[in-house]
Amino acid sequence: QLQLVESGGGLVQPGGSLTLSCAASRFRVDYYAIGWFRQAPGKELEGVSCISRSGGSTKYADSVKGRFTISRDNAKNTVYLQMNSLKPEDTALYYCAAGPLAISVQEMCVMSRNRGYWGQGTQVTVSS
Repeated sequence: QLQLVESGGGLVQPGGSLTLSCAASRFRVDYYAIGWFRQAPGKELEGVSCISRSGGSTKYADSVKGRFTISRDNAKNTVYLQMNSLKPEDTALYYCAAGPLAISVQEMCVMSRNRGYWGQGTQVTVSS
């Protein structure tokens, strides 16, 4: 069973930064497309950013473009989400997920919870 563990969440003031980590075990992150998703209370799951298996393609939600950056460290078998200029509306539970083999980066970012492999999430709260 593929396993993903998120970390790095916390409380940050508006305009601040956080870096989320998604550590993988029992598989290599460069064998799968990986995505970051978030869900705020009462809202639907949103694909925030995804990176292709090759690492050559990335996708971002319009709401985070220019502020968030996804990256991957194959040696550490970890995917990161650098979040800058955080806003209160970024407050949510953030998940990382690995997609089924051969999924495109576009499909990855709209993947439903009943597909792929998911971590347990890390809470991000943006508040003054």
